[in-house]
This record gives sequence, C-alpha cells and structure tokens, in this order.
Amino acid sequence: MKIFIDADACPVKDEIRELAKKYDLPMTFVASYNHFSVNLPAGEEWVFVDTDKESADMRILNLAKSGDIVVTQDIGLASMLIAKDVATFSNRGEEYRESEMAMMLDMRYLHAKERRQGKYSKGPRAMSFQDNENFLQKLDTFIKARL
Repeated sequence: MKIFIDADACPVKDEIRELAKKYDLPMTFVASYNHFSVNLPAGEEWVFVDTDKESADMRILNLAKSGDIVVTQDIGLASMLIAKDVATFSNRGEEYRESEMAMMLDMRYLHAKERRQGKYSKGPRAMSFQDNENFLQKLDTFIKARL
C-alpha cells in the first residue's frame, strides 16, 4: 500500500506525513513544476510534472495501483482511480465511492456549465482545524482496517 498525494493544493500534507510515518507507508507527492522548491523535506518522494491542466492527474493515474491510496480534490481523477480499485479520499476525509460517482460528476458538469455562463458560487468553505482532524481520523481508520 502506497499513498499518493495530488499535492498542488492539498491542505492536509502534514496529516498524511504523520500517518505515513505511523504506519511506515511510502508516499509520493505529485505536483506541477510551479510548486517546485529546493526546501522540500528530506527523504520525501516528490514527482514534478508539466503545468498543463491534467498533468498531475495523469501521472497519479499511471502510478497508482490497486490497493493504493490517493488523496485528491479532483472528482474526475477519483472516478478513474476507483475503476482501478484505488482507495481515493478528499482532503476533508470523505472516501469517494463508485455508487456516488455519477451524481458527483453530473454536479461537477452543471457547476462548470454555470461558470461558463458567468454564474459563480462561493466554493467550499475554508479548511478548519476540525476538518484536518476529521481527515486524519478517517484515513487512520481506513489504513488500520487494511493492514
């Protein structure tokens, strides 16, 4: 079991690091070159990809295998990973499930259509300490059950 992180905008990197260390699981952060830094934590695996819209998603899709875990906010990526039997979580700790995926993709399409018409929603609320704790607890419970 390996953890892959869609790292460009992931607010729970520290929580993932904590769990990876606790369970001695390998993890790979995938980010665009825009997020490259010489000050990355030692010993972590970072994969940098082009800045094209789907580059990080495609790299994660190619790297993740059945039994792995991916943390992403991208519903399209999640739908493809679920088809490969990859456990996929949002940054708020919700596990994406195949039974909900059609509805989630439909909602994503409708929101994109509204944005193209100039109608913008507020977007998700800011992450709170409780959201981070919830993520940590849900992913911890999932990993324990798999080991």
